[in-house]
Amino acid sequence: MDILNYIDGELVPAESGSWLDNYDPSIGKVYSRIPDSGPADVEKAVSAAKKAFPGWSTCGIQERYRILNRIADLIGANQRELAEAESRDSGKAIRTSSSVDIPRAEANIRFFATAILHFGSESHHMEGEAINYTLRQPIGVVGCISPWNLPLYLFTWKIAPALAAGNCVVAKPSELTPMTAFLFSRLCQEAGLPPGVLNIVHGLGPKAGQAIVEHPDTKAISFTGGTATGKHLAATAAPMFKKLSLELGGKNPNLVFADCDLDKAIATTVHSSFGNNGQICLCGSRIYIQRPVYEQFRDELVRRAEKLTVGNPFDEKTKLGALVSKQHREKVLSYVQLAREEGGTVLTGGETVNPGGEFSEGYYMRPTVIEGLPNSCRTNQEEIFGPVVTLQPFDTEEEALELANSVKYGLSSTIWTNDIHRATRLAEKIEAGIVWINCWMVRDLRTPFGGIKNSGVGREGGFEALRFFTEPKNVCIKY
Repeated sequence: MDILNYIDGELVPAESGSWLDNYDPSIGKVYSRIPDSGPADVEKAVSAAKKAFPGWSTCGIQERYRILNRIADLIGANQRELAEAESRDSGKAIRTSSSVDIPRAEANIRFFATAILHFGSESHHMEGEAINYTLRQPIGVVGCISPWNLPLYLFTWKIAPALAAGNCVVAKPSELTPMTAFLFSRLCQEAGLPPGVLNIVHGLGPKAGQAIVEHPDTKAISFTGGTATGKHLAATAAPMFKKLSLELGGKNPNLVFADCDLDKAIATTVHSSFGNNGQICLCGSRIYIQRPVYEQFRDELVRRAEKLTVGNPFDEKTKLGALVSKQHREKVLSYVQLAREEGGTVLTGGETVNPGGEFSEGYYMRPTVIEGLPNSCRTNQEEIFGPVVTLQPFDTEEEALELANSVKYGLSSTIWTNDIHRATRLAEKIEAGIVWINCWMVRDLRTPFGGIKNSGVGREGGFEALRFFTEPKNVCIKY
């Protein structure tokens, strides 16, 4: 089938007439085509957004609330179709797309539709002289570029606050996983979203994505993806004085202390290491374990990893589906080989899987656990973004903190301990935007989300997102 751009309320091919192949990772074959869009398509999308902005920005928050909630209703009503499309497009297990990706996409839209109703402004009283109040006004046309690992989940995470705040959007989903964004276009049409309010341009980053970033009429850019791409994007946007929100890579530590609930820590670590094939920026990929429980933790983690079912994404018993592409699987496997060269021991995994039948050419890989590596090696310093974790023992709290902070990333971290004093001490000192204590991926959409160091700039979520997608204006009235 042909996936189409969504521009000015219509589903259209690229201006060039060119197409890109879209692969089903579970079988390793092309199953659809996407528009190979470029600057001409982005120009049409930006023009449509500019035309729609006056009406959308002034229609009132109740009207935006109504339409966005209608879109959320339609996501819920089409949940199974969207989940199957997500698994077909990305290779992820249907149990993940149906229980995480699509419900969260619905929640994103509904959350920000409601949040805008409660988004207030500030006033400052200058006693006996004047009063100042702050207006929060939509920016205009904004660009939203989302990644392939959680396609509709992160696509809606960006566009929902932008639309709720009264902006018009030109968005680009990943060319690796475009299907649910295309289906979302149809839902927007059905919901009655006015033409031009949301425009979705499919295609490659260097062509379509770059055109969105460098267009003079896109006033803000929200991007989730790799750190190297984020640097390039910032180099383009910063001299143009655009607002930037960058959610980039992670190399997240799990600190496991001997006094923790070990069974709970192991069970959650299996999920935080290998959920979505380790293709989540929040996955814990560096696991540091206090020496008294190191061997017990290691052996049980390996045992449970070996029991994870890898294969057909559409089987409800499957825990790990296919990786997103052949090239990405090769990259992940190259890090396993690098780990061996760096002196590591592969305790389990590190190899491809052939489920047989129609899935024999899919991009499958066993979950991989590695130990014996120095903390300074590339395997422990660089983001792999796959089902690969490294284990390392530590003795003291100070050593654990040093290990946790030893990389250039600072997105998330997890601490396992029953000592509340230790937990709060470490939470304050760990260099990360998110600290989970005795849990992982417990998300409140009201909280700020993002990282420090090479993991990004700015925060998403809650009122932080609405602040990003608005400009504050101070109004002073003298008595």
